[in-house]
Amino acid sequence: MQNAVFKALSHPARRQILALLRKGPMLAGDLAAEFDASWPTMSRHLAVLKEAELVTAERQGNQILYRINTSVVEDAATALLGLLRRDNGDDPLQETAE
Repeated sequence: MQNAVFKALSHPARRQILALLRKGPMLAGDLAAEFDASWPTMSRHLAVLKEAELVTAERQGNQILYRINTSVVEDAATALLGLLRRDNGDDPLQETAE
């Protein structure tokens, strides 16, 4: 799952979509209006985010309402920080003096 999340986060448009959704749920059309991209391109970005479970989609009649899935975003941030953490107590910013 983490690979799908990091792949989804690799594209700047998808990160911008998540930033917009941080402010609150948005309809697909309203999200698309924020970008200078074709509908198929936006649809693919939203599908990638949904596949990575970074967003949820709820059909409301003929429209789709997207919400950010903060728990998955938090899990990805924790995983990334875990990659940077050192368990041996070394300070990664300190050089070894010999």
